[in-house]
Amino acid sequence: MIDLDNRTDKNYNFEMLETIASSLTPLEIELMLTDNVEIAQINREFRNIDKPTDVLSFPNDPFPGAPLGTIIISVDKVTDVAKELGHSENDELALLFIHGILHLLGMDHEVDQGEMRTKEELIVRKFALPLSLIVRTQG
Repeated sequence: MIDLDNRTDKNYNFEMLETIASSLTPLEIELMLTDNVEIAQINREFRNIDKPTDVLSFPNDPFPGAPLGTIIISVDKVTDVAKELGHSENDELALLFIHGILHLLGMDHEVDQGEMRTKEELIVRKFALPLSLIVRTQG
């Protein structure tokens, strides 16, 4: 289940995100949709990186009843990348959401041996989405 905090006027196919989430975890996921200004503030505060980004993931410490964690996505980035790559905003949002969930599940493409990339590609294919975030950025 997704606990949605949509701080924008955008409306996406959240049913698809629910289907993706339930295929990966039984735990609740908090999803915040925001703009570049707010995600840049969060990125600066928590990662010491002073610029907007597309997706941030903050896993929770596991305890009974706790959500898996929080995913924050910039809808400005969703819009820009979808236009640039010629696919729908719903597809781009789903790609970022998948990427965020995999981080919440403990995967890290920056240090693993390609496991997250492989898992992301499998999920992307399963849901008939365009190229995954890792594939696009790591070629």
